[in-house]
Amino acid sequence: MTVEILAIIYVFSTFILLLTGLPVGFVLSGSALLFSLIGHAFGLFDLAYLLALPNRIFGIMTNQNLLAVPMFIFMGLVLEKTKIAERLLISMNSIYMNTHGGYAISVVIVGALMGASTGIVGASVVTLGLLSLPIMIKNNYPASLSCGVICASGTLGQIIPPSLVLILLADVLSSAFQQAQLNMGIFSPETVTIADLFAGAIIPGIILPILYIIYLKSVSIEKQTFKTENIIKKSEFLTSFVPPISLILVVLGSIITGLATPSEAAALGVLGALIITTIQKKINYKIIKDCSDESIKLTSVIFMILIGATFFSLVFRGLDGEELINNIILDTDVDKTTTLIIILAMMFFLGFILDFIEIIFIVIPLFGPALFELGFDPVWIGILIAMVLQTSFLTPPFGFSIFYLRGVANDQIKTVDIYKGVVPFVVIQLVVILLIFIFPEIATILPKIIFN
Repeated sequence: MTVEILAIIYVFSTFILLLTGLPVGFVLSGSALLFSLIGHAFGLFDLAYLLALPNRIFGIMTNQNLLAVPMFIFMGLVLEKTKIAERLLISMNSIYMNTHGGYAISVVIVGALMGASTGIVGASVVTLGLLSLPIMIKNNYPASLSCGVICASGTLGQIIPPSLVLILLADVLSSAFQQAQLNMGIFSPETVTIADLFAGAIIPGIILPILYIIYLKSVSIEKQTFKTENIIKKSEFLTSFVPPISLILVVLGSIITGLATPSEAAALGVLGALIITTIQKKINYKIIKDCSDESIKLTSVIFMILIGATFFSLVFRGLDGEELINNIILDTDVDKTTTLIIILAMMFFLGFILDFIEIIFIVIPLFGPALFELGFDPVWIGILIAMVLQTSFLTPPFGFSIFYLRGVANDQIKTVDIYKGVVPFVVIQLVVILLIFIFPEIATILPKIIFN
């Protein structure tokens, strides 16, 4: 057995184990340990590589950027559990309820705002589904359209900053980008920051909901006159709209302008969320405790996956896997654009079966350095990856957004309705990805303007 064959078996075996449903962090760590011992037994792996693991874990736990993760999660949970999003949806409907497709447009706008404030796709889809799906069905919206707009709007948090996806993506991309520069003999490597990706995601994050709304205005929806309860007066609109918008702008602006690090901005976001909910008398000890408990659980899962992925990539490098990938990507006759398309397509299809966190921590360290050695802009690559991962949330039959909505929809909503509803929004997503692919400036122009 050669080291290349063992590296290939290692990767495929790990992906198969991930499909078993076992905890991802333990699968990655266990697979890495097992194949390091197998490689050592065949004389193909030097166990001295594992001596670097404690330092890598220490580096993860002291990473200043990753400190923002638990605080952004806590901020999102506070806004979600205190019904800020619910009040915002009712408020938005008061503005649009008697316009063509008005409630669907309200769902898109609130989905975008929830994405920017919570960044948690599951929470956004479930909240929008519980609040808006019964009302839309009651007022004769097609079931498929209702389901599609909820699923699509709930995933906007993947691309609209401050997004948890972009935070995690920035850290992994930066490591891959620096490794690529070291491979090319550049020993003062540049980095990719969270602020770079936040700035790069702003224009795509605006284009996407606008195209959703254009589509909703173009389809045949009769003008609806809603007779729902809890419709607030237009004079109350500002009280539900301004606070979350202000919080988003403060958090995002402080990062992009350099006034605060991501962890400082996240702390500011938590403080702002607590102030808003306290003023509106929606916060109490139980909510704070529940948000803290869930934040600890989600953060633990993320960091366990990150540690497992670090162990996985360390063993893969020890099996000369990095050199194998470089030979496949850099030494073939396939042009670099085709190579990028193949890798993006692979991530897209992996999104059917793996969570975005797993794809970020497993796939990017494997292929990222080779991509950057081909000369691709890391911000452009990062936004393309974020968009592809977001699209995978919507893609039948295994899109996570579909499962979230299926879990809260009543029996009158058929699964095929959800499938039909998401298809137009998947097409819109692919159009935006194509636009970013053809015109990289969509993702790179703002970072260049702001940071130059």
